Amino acid sequence: MENNSRELQARKYLEKHRIMELLNYLTSSLLFFQPSKPREYLISLLERLRIAKETGVPFPVFMDHSNIVAMFEMMDSAHRGTISFVQYKGALENLGLSTEDEDLKDDGHGITLEKFKNEVDKRTQKICGRTKGKDSESYQTATELLLLH
Repeated sequence: MENNSRELQARKYLEKHRIMELLNYLTSSLLFFQPSKPREYLISLLERLRIAKETGVPFPVFMDHSNIVAMFEMMDSAHRGTISFVQYKGALENLGLSTEDEDLKDDGHGITLEKFKNEVDKRTQKICGRTKGKDSESYQTATELLLLH
């Protein structure tokens, strides 16, 4: 009983402080840029997040449409024009646009680039809609909402 309580407390803490989203973002950024000094890069990224949160200065985001296409192409290494549902779900989680426990439905068809881009856009817009008056077209704003909580 005590273990379940501790596990529940830990899960609530991680959710409250959006730690999993932060770790997904840091990991995605690290894999996207592949810096020669990964520890220093992560420290720098966390420092920029802290400064952005404290000053209200926009945080520079690394994802735009060309990056989303590049991400899709990396997953579609056989150049079939589709990725698997597992890759799709993992990509959404890495972008902070889905949670591990979200129940996404696999329709049995591969995920095309167009579907992937549309879903990323839709989910980003949904997150941006929660910013109450900030630039609703901005992935920047969505990232700030996810990471600077």
